[in-house]
Amino acid sequence: MNQIISADALRFGRDARAVRRQEDQRLLVGDGRYADDKTAEGMVHMVLLRSPVAHAAVTSLDVSAAKEAPGVVAVYTLADLDADGVRPMPWAAEIPRPDGKPFASPPRKMLAGDTVRFVGDPVAVVIAESRAAAQDAAELIEVEYDEKPAATSTEAVIAGGAPAVWPDAPDNISCGARHGDAAATEAAFAKAHHVAKLRIVNQRLVGNAMEPRAVLAVPDGPGGHVTLNMGSQNPSTVKTIISGAIFGFPDTELRVLVEDIGGGFGLKANPYVEDALAVYAARKLGKPVKWRADRGEEFTSVMQGRDHVSEAELAVDPQGRILGMRVKTWANLGAYVSTVGPLVPLMLGPKVITSVYDVPALDLEVIGVLTNTTPTSPYRGAGRPEAVFLMERMIEQAARDLKMDPLEIRQRNYIRRDAMPYTNAMGEVYDVGDFGTLQGRAVELADWKGFDGRKAESKSRGLLRGRGMASYVEWTGAMQFTEAVTVEAYADGRILLWSGTQDMGQGLRTAYAQLVAQKLGVPVERITVVQGDTDRVGGFGSMASRSLFTGGPAAVTGAQALIDKGRELAADALEAAAADITYEEGRFTISGTDRSIDLSELAGRQDGGMFLIDASETVAGSSWPNGHHFVEVEVDPDTGRVALVKITTLDDVGHPVNPLIVFGQLQGGMAQGIGQALLEQAVYDPENGQPLTGSFMDYCMPRADDLPSMDVNLDESVPCTTNPLGAKGCGESGTVGITAAVVAAVLDALAPLGVSDIQMPMTPDRVWQAIRDASA
Repeated sequence: MNQIISADALRFGRDARAVRRQEDQRLLVGDGRYADDKTAEGMVHMVLLRSPVAHAAVTSLDVSAAKEAPGVVAVYTLADLDADGVRPMPWAAEIPRPDGKPFASPPRKMLAGDTVRFVGDPVAVVIAESRAAAQDAAELIEVEYDEKPAATSTEAVIAGGAPAVWPDAPDNISCGARHGDAAATEAAFAKAHHVAKLRIVNQRLVGNAMEPRAVLAVPDGPGGHVTLNMGSQNPSTVKTIISGAIFGFPDTELRVLVEDIGGGFGLKANPYVEDALAVYAARKLGKPVKWRADRGEEFTSVMQGRDHVSEAELAVDPQGRILGMRVKTWANLGAYVSTVGPLVPLMLGPKVITSVYDVPALDLEVIGVLTNTTPTSPYRGAGRPEAVFLMERMIEQAARDLKMDPLEIRQRNYIRRDAMPYTNAMGEVYDVGDFGTLQGRAVELADWKGFDGRKAESKSRGLLRGRGMASYVEWTGAMQFTEAVTVEAYADGRILLWSGTQDMGQGLRTAYAQLVAQKLGVPVERITVVQGDTDRVGGFGSMASRSLFTGGPAAVTGAQALIDKGRELAADALEAAAADITYEEGRFTISGTDRSIDLSELAGRQDGGMFLIDASETVAGSSWPNGHHFVEVEVDPDTGRVALVKITTLDDVGHPVNPLIVFGQLQGGMAQGIGQALLEQAVYDPENGQPLTGSFMDYCMPRADDLPSMDVNLDESVPCTTNPLGAKGCGESGTVGITAAVVAAVLDALAPLGVSDIQMPMTPDRVWQAIRDASA
């Protein structure tokens, strides 16, 4: 099958699956319910006093004036939390250091004690009757800091001699992992015709969700049950960590409620100290406690992403075929190792480090380092954009060195379709893939052969035109392959699906409603999807593009289970054997007769006017979305400004449940990847660790006018085999593929001037300076 779905096909209504999102009308008219919209009677407000320095001993902390300030209800420091037995944030894994010594990181307590380790490290908590009163009181807290030298960057740690963030890691190395076969790789390099080499910096990014973090903790009374309202991708994980790991009380004492989320991007996948502090204060005071970050707080306290430095080598034969790959990466984990922070560079990125290529030998070492900066954690793509970017930069470098066509060198190295299932050098098994064929189709869609004419036209306007492409493979599933649902049928015709996955803007409610409606044979408008209540449904939540991939099959299984239970109930109602009952389009019928009962009528006959089932589904393993992204840019040699003028993509997400939603996910991901390529970078002062990009005044993100119309296409000719829908994840794919394509296009435009490398972000000043340096 060679079926390509284009945006035009959807625009002219040629794909019935392209149902418009059910969520949008409510959100567009302002009826969204975000965490900061929540209030409660008797609510008090929480404000955190944060460290203004990157590294210091706290020699004195006096909160007495704050306690006496108007409207203040309570002030807490680490001493209060320690006295009540509050534990540090847990780690998902304690991975040893490369020298075999134990994992090293300062424990992430809810408040700093005698040492602060990054600008924004919370020192004390003020609870007051209003947010303004809490802010005023926080300014009355007197803290004396004995400032210490700071380790301010990955590069400083690599160079050696950087100040130690934590005594157990005097070299600032927290953990490390080695993958592949070093001996086999050494042998491959020994017989190489050529070795391409690059040093690649994947800069630090600040995740900026539309909605900053906010929580409202509502207790039943002092020391009792708490309902925590928040924006979270994984409410069940939050519940488990806060109740058990941090406070040690039964998880039945905590309910997490999530309604609308203004973006997650991995940054809202795990609990933060602020979430736990709100629960602590609510239980302590017996009052509802609310906290929300302002945008400045988010720039210093929300988990940040990327921040890798890699030295990479690619060994190739005379025809450009890959013989082996050697990579050493230093990953900045920040001042404290976050709950899952080290898993991103040490375990997740490596899964796709060889991408769509047949790499016979791999030697990969990843080292997690500590610095006096905001901790890092998963950010859209979580390691895979970094890995694929590195692989694409290396294969482009090899093509340049060998003077080969970048398309041809890829074709010579793609894993063949007849090699599937294929086990890569990391031991990961790709179930399906047809990378070479898809590239050929993408080349036609992008009109690659017509580039010379477009380049000449740009030149006539004094602009340098360049083109670039990137191939990618993505990994989905988060190694959590089971999801549970509850499906309820009501007398009024409503069908409710409860799911433990979490919609955060990706359109899950619509996609799930489509699946259930199709299975039940009823209009999609009758389906309501409910998420975000840990008292009703559990599950791993939404991350690693797993929601539709695992939650979708669970929804279908749940709908079938509802039919099966309904068949039994209908047999009783119609006084027939269950085996004689058929179901079609919302009605149960005795075979061969006209005697039947509607699903809603059947529900009305049950206690409470409804019936329900619980169901779960386990998929067979990960899926591997993949694709090819083509980009053309125009560079103004006088100013260094880069303009994106053409983007064409062909993505394989298996069978898309709703192609319209998939296009939106891919375009959103590409916007974030473009932001990294051209605009975004979190910068710290190299001398003292002060963040220099602490607001939108100095941290630039892409706007609509920075992006051209994107020609996004889907190829569904290679469905996934690891789930019954044939659907692969798509939420992060755009981010994984586009960044390398943009960088390749810029370098192609500048190649005639002698520019061979520019690190991201390719801002106008960097591009202008590279042009001047090359001309000099």
